[in-house]
Amino acid sequence: MTTALEAFQQGGILAYPTEAVFGLGCDPDNDEAIEKLLAIKNRPVDKGLILLAGNYSQLLPYIEDSKIPQDKRALILSRWPDGITQLVAKASQLSPLLSGKFDSIAVRITSQPDVVALCKATNKPIVSTSANLSGGEPAKAWQDISSELSDKIDFIIKGNTLGFDQPSTIIDALSGEIIRS
Repeated sequence: MTTALEAFQQGGILAYPTEAVFGLGCDPDNDEAIEKLLAIKNRPVDKGLILLAGNYSQLLPYIEDSKIPQDKRALILSRWPDGITQLVAKASQLSPLLSGKFDSIAVRITSQPDVVALCKATNKPIVSTSANLSGGEPAKAWQDISSELSDKIDFIIKGNTLGFDQPSTIIDALSGEIIRS
């Protein structure tokens, strides 16, 4: 596989820069790729994953947009891009590999240029979880990805994070309750 786009389209696992750390991801519509990602990380399926997008329209097939009250929409959108992952109602047909045991899906819009370019090329979000074994310290640069992981990754986007100090805060989109800070 020669490009990130080809790796994504062929069900590969990508490592890529986010706001603070490197992420691992794949095509959110490819259950085989998601299962491979979970196995590589040794991550339990019930925890769910994040969808990282370049714009809100890329998230629409994966969320239940109609469950977002109009008076909350502007607030939800104002929290992006970058740094805030929001839990929103998941679309009814969403793979449980993405949402885990939850009725919601974690979503974020980023301005990280490499991710935005990939999402624009595919017109969809990328699955996002930190580039580390489950429970381990996330890689802050592509060079920090452990050889145990890098040997199983199909493509590494060797860009830079946006320089944030810590991974995204996760909040409930409607209530604003902080789940992870």
